[in-house]
Amino acid sequence: MTSEETVSRALAWFDSGAFRDVLTQRVAIHSESQRDDRNEELERYYTQALTPDLIAMGFVVKMLENPVRANRPFLLATRIEDPALPTMLSYGHGDVVFGSDESWSKGLSPWTLTERDGRWYGRGSADNKGQHSINLAALEQVWRSRGGKLGFNCKLLFELGEEISSPGLAEICEQHKEELSADVFIASDGPRLNERRPTLFLGSRGCINFRLSVHARDSDYHSGNWGGLLSNPGTVLANAIASLVNARGELQVSALLAPPLTPALRHILSDIVPGGNPDDPALSENWGERDMSAAQRLFAANTLEVLAFLTGNPAQPMNAIPGHASAVCQLRFVVGTDWTRLAEHVRAHLDSHGFETVEIDNVRGTPATRFDPSDPLVDWVMDIMREMSPHAPALLPNLGGSLPNDVFADTLGLPTLWIPHSYPACGQHAADEHLPVALAREGLAIMTRLFWDLGQRGQALIARHRAHGGEQ
Repeated sequence: MTSEETVSRALAWFDSGAFRDVLTQRVAIHSESQRDDRNEELERYYTQALTPDLIAMGFVVKMLENPVRANRPFLLATRIEDPALPTMLSYGHGDVVFGSDESWSKGLSPWTLTERDGRWYGRGSADNKGQHSINLAALEQVWRSRGGKLGFNCKLLFELGEEISSPGLAEICEQHKEELSADVFIASDGPRLNERRPTLFLGSRGCINFRLSVHARDSDYHSGNWGGLLSNPGTVLANAIASLVNARGELQVSALLAPPLTPALRHILSDIVPGGNPDDPALSENWGERDMSAAQRLFAANTLEVLAFLTGNPAQPMNAIPGHASAVCQLRFVVGTDWTRLAEHVRAHLDSHGFETVEIDNVRGTPATRFDPSDPLVDWVMDIMREMSPHAPALLPNLGGSLPNDVFADTLGLPTLWIPHSYPACGQHAADEHLPVALAREGLAIMTRLFWDLGQRGQALIARHRAHGGEQ
C-alpha cells in the first residue's frame, strides 16, 4: 500500500465518525489533575482510554510511579520492531484543567463531545486529548497499512500532571533515560499559528515567575493623619515595577534582554503574522519592543508581565496607608537568556534605582529550548505539510508559551519537532474549549503521511540529521 492510499484510508476512517467516537470516550473521563478527588478518573484514562488500543498495536505498556507526586503516574508504551530501525519518542498528557461546568454555553458540557458549527466542544478536545488522539490514530493507520508494522520503533510517554506543571517528569526522564532513548521526538501540544496554517515549532520560550514585595510596617495607618510622612508600599512597588518594564511593555533590565536576532531568525519570522484571526484579541498598538515585528516580539523577544498586584484591600478600600504590597511577575524568555541568575539581575537593577526595600522571592522557572531550524529534519516535516495542506505551513523557532520540552531536548538530548493540532482561539483552559473538525482531519492526514514516511526512509533521515551535526 502506498502513502497516498494510507492517507486516503485514514481520512475515510475519520469521515466515518470513528475518530469522533474515540475522542468522545476520552473527553468523557473527568481527568482534572488540579483536583485531589479525581485520582481514579485520571488512572482510568490510562487503563480504559489508552492501554487497550496500545496493546492491540503491539506496544508493551507499563506504569511508572511518579517520584514527586503520588497518584499522578506516568505511562510508558514501547514497540521495538527492530533495534536497527530508527526510534521515535512521542508524548501526550491525559489530564485537563478544571471542567468549570457552570461556565459553558447553553447546550455544551465539558464532558460530552458536542459538534456545533464545525467544531467539537469538550474539555481536552484541544488540550491535549484531541491532539495525542490524532497522533495515535495516525500510528494505527500506518500500522494497519503495513500489515501490523510501523517501519520504525516507537515509544510513547504519557503523563497526568501537565496542567499542574508536570511534577516528576524531569525525574522520570532522568531515571529512565535508557528506556526513553530515541532518535527523534515528535509530539503535539500548543496551538498552530492560526487555524489555517499547519505549524511546526522547535521548542518553547522559557518561563520564570517571581514575587516582589514591600513590607514597610506591621499595621496600616490613617492616610489623613500620616499621608506624606509614611512611605506607601503600593506606590514604592508600582514604581519599582516601572523601573523593570516601561509604560509600553519594554523590558528595562539589560542583563535579561533577549540575544540579538540572527539573520536566520529574521528570515523565519518574516513569514509569520500573529493575530488577526476571528476570536483573536486585537493587538495593542505601540506595545512591546520597538523596531520589532509582532512575530519577533512574540517568538524572539523576552517579556516581563505583571500577573497580579495586591496592596491594601481592593474589595473594601480604607482610608489607610497599607503596610504591605506584593506582586507576582513573570519573565518569558528565549534561548540565550541568563535566566538562572534572574534574582541577582533584578536585585542589582532595583538597588541601582533606589528600591532596596523591595524583596524578591518565590523564584521558579523552566528553561527555554530551540532545535536547530536548519536541520534536515525540519525541512522533512515542512515538505510534508506543504504536500498535505493547501495552506503554507508556518515554521516557528519556538512556541511563544512554555512546554516541558527541556526534558526531551536537554535531558534526553533529542531533536524536538512539535506539530500542534489546535489554534490560539480554541478556548484552552476556558469554557467552551473546542477543536475544529477540519483542523483535526488535516492533522490526521499530516501525521499519517509523516509516520508513513518515517517508516519508509527513517534511517536515511536520521543519517542526514546526524551528518548535519544534530542540535546546534
